[in-house]
Amino acid sequence: MARSERPVTLDITVARIAAFNEMQGGGVEVKKSRSGYSLYREDTRQPIARLRPVGLDDHFEIFWWSYRERWEPVGEFGVVLPLDKALDFIAQDPDDCFWH
Repeated sequence: MARSERPVTLDITVARIAAFNEMQGGGVEVKKSRSGYSLYREDTRQPIARLRPVGLDDHFEIFWWSYRERWEPVGEFGVVLPLDKALDFIAQDPDDCFWH
């Protein structure tokens, strides 16, 4: 491998989020950080949601970008769902907190 080439790390979660986004018509950008995945609107760069892995399985806690300009848990006690259900929850936005 040449010095200028970097090894590519495959992140299945990013791929699954990207596939869901594509199936919904696009418009969302995902950024991975050390503690989870942040979703942003591609057109305005506004934060939509954050997914933080919980445990070793496929469950994620969902956060929203609050009026305090920080990530906060959804609802009084938070929402933890498997990734596919978490993405559906964000897309449907039953609490009207993601798509501003």
